[in-house]
Amino acid sequence: FLYLKVHFLSIFLSVMRNRTITAFILLGQTDDPELQVLIFIFLFVAYMLSLTGNLTIITLTFVDSHLKTPMYFSLKNFSFLEISFISSCIPRYLYSIATDKTISYNACAAQLFLVILFGATEFFLLATMSYDRYVAICKPLHYATIMNSRVCGWLVICCWTASWLVIFPPLCLGLNLEFCDCNIIDHFVCDASPMLKISCSDTWFIEELAVALAVLTDIMTFLCVVMSYVYIIKTIIKFPSAQQKMKAFSTCSSHLIVVSITYGSCIFIYVKASAKDDVAINKCVSVLTTSVALMVNPFIYTLRNKQVKQALTDLIKRISLISKKQC
Repeated sequence: FLYLKVHFLSIFLSVMRNRTITAFILLGQTDDPELQVLIFIFLFVAYMLSLTGNLTIITLTFVDSHLKTPMYFSLKNFSFLEISFISSCIPRYLYSIATDKTISYNACAAQLFLVILFGATEFFLLATMSYDRYVAICKPLHYATIMNSRVCGWLVICCWTASWLVIFPPLCLGLNLEFCDCNIIDHFVCDASPMLKISCSDTWFIEELAVALAVLTDIMTFLCVVMSYVYIIKTIIKFPSAQQKMKAFSTCSSHLIVVSITYGSCIFIYVKASAKDDVAINKCVSVLTTSVALMVNPFIYTLRNKQVKQALTDLIKRISLISKKQC
């Protein structure tokens, strides 16, 4: 009986300790005030440039009739996804640097969910965009029939659904984690790895499940991209003229650069120098992937695409004409 009393008392105290953790403290990148100012300025500029570039692409696809094609429909959704992804982590980090590093449990859980959801959806959408390029180059006569608006809409819905199915099992398990004594997250966002490290629950199964689902998602989408470009390259090689080959390669070049940046950063996270440097490397790579990569992507698509540049020029001329009439 005494044993049972002690056992139930220990369970009760464990639950009470878990309930006292209502907020977490994000350590960020550094405690150096001068370096924090530089990081704040850098991330703020990167965030504004990413917003500007992606909002420009979305606006152009709505107002320009030449950009109402399946390719730009996917690009519009990709830009929306990038805005959502960067807005789910960078503003909160800027707030942490400027004022308070404390984040509530609910806000932390919401941020973790959104970051993983948008990240997983990005991989599926990149695979969908590679399929679009495959149909455009390998089956140009049937492109309008295969990639009609209904199919494009369903492909985007499938991307979001697949990412939700991938993150749902570990998310359900993660909501049951207990945090007893430590509430300090050694990261600038609520990332899964540092949160699992401070949990007093047994995290072995959720860690293995999360890694398995992440690897499965990466491999599946990467294989789709590789298979699409294998067929694309085979088709391009058969083109009779060098001009046709260059035009086809230029059509795919922007997507290939973005795919290389996305998968490259992901591979770099998995292939680490040593276990001791896991957190430090993850934080540095996370800053690059959530700022530089998302800032560069819209400019890759606009600067390397003649149709987008022409649409942007037409929009600027239209706005200037309207402003002159008003004056």
